[in-house]
Amino acid sequence: MKKAAILIIYFWRMILNCNGQEIPASEWTAEKYQLPARWITHPAATANGYGVYHFRKTFEIISLPDSFIINVSADNRYRLYINGTSVSIGPERSDPHHWRYETVDLAPHLKQGKNTLAAIVWNFGEHIPVAQMTVKTGFIVWGKSEKEKIVNTVDTGWKTMINEAYSPLIFKAHDYYAVGACDRVDGNLYPWGWELPEFDDRNWVQSINKQRGCLRGYLFCDCWPLVPRSIPAMEEKRTDINIIVRTKGLPAKTDKLNGLIIPSNTKATILLDQKYLTIGYPKIIISKGKNAVIDLMYAESLYSRNEKNQLIKGNRNETEGKFIYGYNDIFISDGGNNRLFSPLWVRTYRFIEMNIETKEEELQIEDFYGIFSGYPFTLKAEFNSRNDTLNKIWETGWRTARLCAGETYFDCPYYEQLQYIGDTRIQGLISLYLAGDDRLIRKAITDFDQSRIYEGLTQSRYPSSLQQIIPPFSLIWILMINDYYMHRPDQNFVRHFIPGITSVLDWFERYTGPDSMFFNTAFWNFIDWHEKYTAGIPHGAGNSRSSVLNLQYVYALQTAASLLKQLNHYDLSEKYEQQAMKVRQAVYNHCFDKKKNIIAQSPGSQIISQHANVMAILTDCLPQKDHKELCSRILNDTTLIECSIYYKFYLFRAMKKAGLADLYLMNIREWHQMLGLGLTTFSEILYEPRSDCHAWSSSPCYDFLATVAGIEPSSPGFKTVSIQPNFGYLNSIQATMPHPNGTISVNLSKTGLNGLKGEIVLPQSITGIFNWKNSEIKLKDGKNIINISSN
Repeated sequence: MKKAAILIIYFWRMILNCNGQEIPASEWTAEKYQLPARWITHPAATANGYGVYHFRKTFEIISLPDSFIINVSADNRYRLYINGTSVSIGPERSDPHHWRYETVDLAPHLKQGKNTLAAIVWNFGEHIPVAQMTVKTGFIVWGKSEKEKIVNTVDTGWKTMINEAYSPLIFKAHDYYAVGACDRVDGNLYPWGWELPEFDDRNWVQSINKQRGCLRGYLFCDCWPLVPRSIPAMEEKRTDINIIVRTKGLPAKTDKLNGLIIPSNTKATILLDQKYLTIGYPKIIISKGKNAVIDLMYAESLYSRNEKNQLIKGNRNETEGKFIYGYNDIFISDGGNNRLFSPLWVRTYRFIEMNIETKEEELQIEDFYGIFSGYPFTLKAEFNSRNDTLNKIWETGWRTARLCAGETYFDCPYYEQLQYIGDTRIQGLISLYLAGDDRLIRKAITDFDQSRIYEGLTQSRYPSSLQQIIPPFSLIWILMINDYYMHRPDQNFVRHFIPGITSVLDWFERYTGPDSMFFNTAFWNFIDWHEKYTAGIPHGAGNSRSSVLNLQYVYALQTAASLLKQLNHYDLSEKYEQQAMKVRQAVYNHCFDKKKNIIAQSPGSQIISQHANVMAILTDCLPQKDHKELCSRILNDTTLIECSIYYKFYLFRAMKKAGLADLYLMNIREWHQMLGLGLTTFSEILYEPRSDCHAWSSSPCYDFLATVAGIEPSSPGFKTVSIQPNFGYLNSIQATMPHPNGTISVNLSKTGLNGLKGEIVLPQSITGIFNWKNSEIKLKDGKNIINISSN
């Protein structure tokens, strides 16, 4: 008791001593975690209100250094310039307990004499994107060593201003929208050239110091515990927008935007078509046109209305009689020359409509283009089937995946930009297979681990300022961890998530009833979008016990048991194996319809779905000898509740397990139909989707390699390979994919009825097995010649 009292007194002394003072170096390792800089802000800035702020620091360089490394962060976001050149944008999206900072070497941009480090920092306030978490407005810079300390945000030297030119534009969407406000910018109030060394900042005020900067791990860090950026900077690349669909109000027809003059006192409309969906920063450069208003509206598609006055997209390539509907930015010209306007955050668009209203002076459009922005994936895989449509699906799927990857994975780039577990599992596999890049999937797995609530479940999407829980997605997170384990030789990373795996499975166990079936009405038990599922929730998801939910729980238990056994956690593995068998048997006992020989949606239900029976195959709820017959039935029985685009990913896994993967290409009709609708990315659902670009619909990119070419890891870390191609109606397959040791390539052609010839190349030190019909061939590293004669 006496020791406890002494400890409490010591704690309070430490806390009181640090009130407004430097915390002394001690056993609390202040020197390790405290930074030589403070968070700064504008004296009139509100903590959490909307605002756009500029910061500048001018400093002298006597001799040019080989390196000049600084670290930078802000809340909500920033873009950093040195001598007018943009060098960093961030911080990487994260949460308030793991606030990210970027590291930048300014040396290539420095010059002898006067240099200016400048930043624009913004807080979207109440209009913040849901994916953007926040503490309060702030900005921090600190140097790596003594020579860089001249730019640290501490004491005086940093000047600041509030940019009154900005105000938020709110988009009233017809469906759920979470990306935040757009920008209204009055060029008459804009401090043009603020980022340049020669700018006159005499009317700016001194910034004020706030909290001392600290790294995560420090005892007294009350705001923004900082951790380094975990992913590379976003790719930024110019994309031109050249196709003019139609114009209105111009004195003459034009097919060229650059150099176009809009006469004074004119109202003009120009509709542009990028020809494909993209994401990034639209940029318009104008001259003259004092007080002219330029309204830029962005949309994935044009619309018409049906007889019920509902918005209809139809074929995306058809423009006649259609109108645009979407979010917009507004820019008001100050009449200067070569004024560049670009929004603070990315926009998603295929179509852009310019509505321009000039006043007393004509306006000249000097240039209009986009800067694509996305995670810097490089396509390292190839798939060529000599089938133009499949090659187009490959191309469109990859574009979909790219537009759904930024500082996190996105479910969709236009409406939400939220990282959902259901989408992210599919995206992670595509990243590994097509780009060989595991950094974003590592971040995603970690993000979801850090999202866990006290009951044990992950949040369904994260980072997110609004908590949302989808218990089945927590189970899919476990599958994601196992995916990573199978494809990357990194056990230490995987072991970090064992507590999270157990906390998720323990939550489900707490809601397992006396009959061993899971039941729970809390949270959102989403499985798949289908018109017969209310809000995506399957029948029986409440107290009547859903077979789909229970079997998805079994699937996660089985996956966790296998994973933990390989990681030498034998007791936990045995526990989950036993729990999986109990729940699986309970589903069979209560939900198996003996007359129909199929799994029903819930005990006693007459409703049958593909979803429940997909999971029955994947979990061996029915004996393996029955898998092929059951799978054939659910593929052909049109009375069943069918899997949508998302859940077809699991249908395809069931087809492989049942030995029917050769039918894969015959069951991707929706992707053919989406191409027929003029989509340049794949949509959330097939007909009249909210989102024209949705991450989970890019799954064919993975399956063309993993199912058609048949390339999969056969042991953890991709140390050995299994190749079992499924040609379907194809006669040849050419595919390559990145591997941690190099590249796997498959080049095969069918000969006769059952014959096959070609070659397979494996990376150094990688071996595997090739299966074709009844033939099994051992594969060595390097080139393997395949020559199987037709029977």
